[in-house]
Amino acid sequence: MSEPRSAPTVLQLVLARRLQKLRKAAGMTAQDVGRRLRLAHTTVTRIERAEVALKYVTVSALLEVYGVDGAEKQDFLDLSEKANISGWWQDYRDVLPDIFSLYVSLEASAAQIRTYEPHFVPGLLQTEDYARSVLRLGFPRVEREELDRRTALRLERQLVLTRQDAPRLWVVMDETVLRRPVGGPEVMRAQIDRLMEACDLPNVALQIAEFRGGAHPGAYGPFALFRFDGIDFPDVLYCESLTRSAYIEGPDEISVYREVLDQMIVRATSPRKTRAVLSAIREET
Repeated sequence: MSEPRSAPTVLQLVLARRLQKLRKAAGMTAQDVGRRLRLAHTTVTRIERAEVALKYVTVSALLEVYGVDGAEKQDFLDLSEKANISGWWQDYRDVLPDIFSLYVSLEASAAQIRTYEPHFVPGLLQTEDYARSVLRLGFPRVEREELDRRTALRLERQLVLTRQDAPRLWVVMDETVLRRPVGGPEVMRAQIDRLMEACDLPNVALQIAEFRGGAHPGAYGPFALFRFDGIDFPDVLYCESLTRSAYIEGPDEISVYREVLDQMIVRATSPRKTRAVLSAIREET
């Protein structure tokens, strides 16, 4: 009654959570629902975890059991069909692992993205040559064709910044990112030019955590905080290290990262001064 997906879209996650809330509000367990609909209870839980696509017949049956009918039921069913439309990134499944497929889905649906990057220019602001150089570092043994695919995926992600309902992107980037050469001086100069162009975008704020500002509380690793408007979905934090990546939704843990990012924003260059900082570094590159 359901089909597996490589990673859920944000709308799938939203509807899956709603179905779980409806079940609990009806005072039913997954086993209860499974018996009523002659389903394995694991199918019910997989639906609630957004591990499978939401089929119209299945969702309709679940809503009926939960006492949802009329216009509310039809609205839910319509959203379910919309949720099952594959995101554009599904065309890159051959080079996109499931855990990062979710990141791209969050990126595509967020109203605001706040991120700290201590190592590289954020993917949404990379030039093609810079992106290719970074990806070559991460995947040194792949063939040219696969590297091209990974680069194309990164560049297509950037279209989110210029669409009609583009998210607000707020980046704090360590000065180390600009001082460490990636791909050689020519690539770095072009990349800095790209960052200066990004400063002119109305939905982008870019700040530099300069060396002279000293140590700061966010120096442990890169992270991104996603916020959503108009949908029943909590803030999501993504953080990564050399060996693992994690998505965090717990409000207490997220508040720690949010506080750290707020402190860094105060200590970093103001967005109005970023262009001057970038220009000075470019002259030295």
